[in-house]
Amino acid sequence: MRSGRHFLQIPGPTNTPDRILRAMHRAVIDHRGPEFAELGHSVLRDLKAVFKTENRVVIYPASGTGAWEAALVNVLAPGDRVLMYETGQFATLWKNMAAKLGFDPVFMQGDWRQGADAAAIGAELAADTAHRIKAVCVVHNDTATGITSDIPAVRAAIDAANHPALLMVDTISSLGSIDFQTDAWGVDVVVAGSQKGLMLPPGLSFNAISAKAWVACEAGGDRRSYWDWRDMAGPNDSGFFPYTPATTLLYGLREALNMLAEEGLEAVFQRHARHAKATRRAVDAWGLEILATNPSERSNSLTAVLMPDEKGADSLRAEILDSFDMSLGTGLNKVADRVFRIGHLGDFNDLMLMGTLCGVEMGLMRADVSHQKGGAQAAMDYLAEHVS
Repeated sequence: MRSGRHFLQIPGPTNTPDRILRAMHRAVIDHRGPEFAELGHSVLRDLKAVFKTENRVVIYPASGTGAWEAALVNVLAPGDRVLMYETGQFATLWKNMAAKLGFDPVFMQGDWRQGADAAAIGAELAADTAHRIKAVCVVHNDTATGITSDIPAVRAAIDAANHPALLMVDTISSLGSIDFQTDAWGVDVVVAGSQKGLMLPPGLSFNAISAKAWVACEAGGDRRSYWDWRDMAGPNDSGFFPYTPATTLLYGLREALNMLAEEGLEAVFQRHARHAKATRRAVDAWGLEILATNPSERSNSLTAVLMPDEKGADSLRAEILDSFDMSLGTGLNKVADRVFRIGHLGDFNDLMLMGTLCGVEMGLMRADVSHQKGGAQAAMDYLAEHVS
């Protein structure tokens, strides 16, 4: 028995607000009936405002990995070349999926400390005079590294190369937390999930689809069934789905969209930016290093912190979990045991952030990690000086 609440400060799944839990706590309704049609219409309509698109958005009962696959198989044919940029573990996994599905990923190597290099992408596309590359895939906010890439710059590079490749972007850990403008930035396919900025449990994933991507889907694509956008279109237009939907999660999505609208998306983004800046103040005061080297690319959803060479991140995380009942994100793949990740996204406020940072600072002390005191105080000073 442990008194008090568990602090879930991994960068997703995030804390699910009571309002959403209550919205989901109801009887399942007929997913072919008029009450469900109203629910389906409303969430499909209002999701567009979160994606900042006027085009079609589809919902799958799946994790974000499902939406990755849907994005690829609906617009690419077997053997198609796809240009992908390494920003961390999730860009790597998307590349691995593309290879498993029989596509031809060209993986531009990164160092896991900087975002996608738009100039390098542009040069690769300019050299592709035969237009063999059919799509460019970038992770907007790589959850493993806390790096946010400049998507408008990638779009500008594609346009400057006068290349017809589709632009596909993963926003799983940025949608609803960091500004993302699907239409204004010229993104053709967006991938998203329910369990981060949308504040839901895992289980829903999304694609936002441009007109250009829809043409590619209808013209070809790979063999697909469950993920076929075309099968979604008719039922979605009537508020329904081509197979049994995740009804309970859709109730929660309806409430999440209400909450985002009530706070206002721009206010949501400002809140995330403020909490991220306070967290970075704390890390700087501790004398520790943020994994993302470029300040303009440091994520507002999470902060990945490098450990001093003599200490492992996993032992620190274990100490914090055991002593203070708080979960922090683990390091993945190339940064395994080298970083811990502080999630500060979703349903989150100042006191929750201060509890998190105090837990980290106490954990650094208990684990005998070399650091300077005063990180939590630095964050508190920032929050007090910059009132939301």
